[in-house]
Amino acid sequence: MLVAGFPAGAWGTNCYLVAPAAGEECVIIDPGHQAADGVAEAVAKHRLKPVAVLLTHGHIDHVASVVPVCGAHDVPAWIHPDDRYMMSDPERAMGMTIGQPLMGELTVGEPDDLRELTDGTTLNLAGLELTVAHAPGHTKGSVTFRMPEQADVPPVFFSGDLLFAGSIGRTDLPGGDPEEILRSLARVCLPLADETVVLPGHQHQTTIGRERATNPFLRQVAEDGPGGGGMGPAASPRRGL
Repeated sequence: MLVAGFPAGAWGTNCYLVAPAAGEECVIIDPGHQAADGVAEAVAKHRLKPVAVLLTHGHIDHVASVVPVCGAHDVPAWIHPDDRYMMSDPERAMGMTIGQPLMGELTVGEPDDLRELTDGTTLNLAGLELTVAHAPGHTKGSVTFRMPEQADVPPVFFSGDLLFAGSIGRTDLPGGDPEEILRSLARVCLPLADETVVLPGHQHQTTIGRERATNPFLRQVAEDGPGGGGMGPAASPRRGL
């Protein structure tokens, strides 16, 4: 399997291109701010043919390049219905007043073909199997994508802004909920095998086993349950979008 990832734009959001191998069809996950050129370079370098764009949630740092990327390759995008409004109204998603500038001029709006994700659905795209899990807490429509173990490749988990190395996504923006994100961590992340590779929306990759042992939020829900004990004074979510 081929995973080509790069941090894009002002927020360093990880954009991933995933394919069975070089020279084959691929899906693009979270083409965010200023990601279009990076996508084009990865497509050319690995001789890929994009067939879909998948979005872990609707924040502008994850969706800003969806319209140009979908238009360039004539492909659909997929997003959870609870975050769909963010594609054409990013200021509202960030709690900003109408007319307040957001990173200058951005291409916002829906691509020509926008489809909705459902919890538990398995998408079969580009020869890949990706299982969708609704994981609210960072936003109401946050989702993750999980790929099963294949031959010598361990399971892969695209966590979006649910789970990071050592932390989790922020919950202080519209639609965020600290109790809900803990419930999502318990329901979506804890059942995964320790060897599962976590490819998050920001920063570097990790594994479920490493996070189960060291991440204060994942340890909390494992020990106390999703609602037990609060976040604790030593634990604070990652900032950013």
